[in-house]
Amino acid sequence: MTPLVDNFFNAQILAQYWPSILGGFGVTVEVALLTILMGIGIGLVLAIVRAMRWRAADIAIVVFVDVFRTLPQLVIIVFLYFALPYADIQLSPFAATTLALGAVLAAFATEIFWAAIQAVPQGQWDAARSLGLGFFQVLFLVVLPQAVRIAVPLLANRAIAITKGTALGTAVSLPELLGRAQSAMAIAANPSPLTLAAALYLVFFVPLVVASRWLERSAGPAPAHRR
Repeated sequence: MTPLVDNFFNAQILAQYWPSILGGFGVTVEVALLTILMGIGIGLVLAIVRAMRWRAADIAIVVFVDVFRTLPQLVIIVFLYFALPYADIQLSPFAATTLALGAVLAAFATEIFWAAIQAVPQGQWDAARSLGLGFFQVLFLVVLPQAVRIAVPLLANRAIAITKGTALGTAVSLPELLGRAQSAMAIAANPSPLTLAAALYLVFFVPLVVASRWLERSAGPAPAHRR
């Protein structure tokens, strides 16, 4: 057995720690999917609220967006897990990590959706209102379908980038993929568990990357037809 295979692809060590690392992979997938659902859902709602032009709500949303776009994800995770108990709010590592990443994604998603709404030409609003449609009818039936199409490429890329932060959950003892792989590596004194973790990351994130590219092509402008 060559040193490379022995150190990074040791079959005995991989077989020994496979169940534990696979369990960590399941936690990573759960956190990532919940982060995407929460972040995109909240971001869309907040962008819609901004479109209503309520000054107090608009200021609050801008503050939320600026704070969570600025703070590092790790700082938010640590704050939610270690600081909130002083306010009698105890979050599990899973909840703290998911809420932190979801809030960060929501902040970026809000800005993306809001920029997409503003990118829809004013003439679309005016034409729909001239047909007798109310504000909410114009927003939900005319503007939002176009805005979502504009937002999809940026949103997909940002979601993938932020969900990689699931590994930061190790700071609060979240038993996710990388944390379990690092523990196994330390016990076995061999980096083979990290190789397995890397392979599982590829299994999860490569389809997301491929899907984001497909969404980007689908959401892009239709190619001009030649005569």
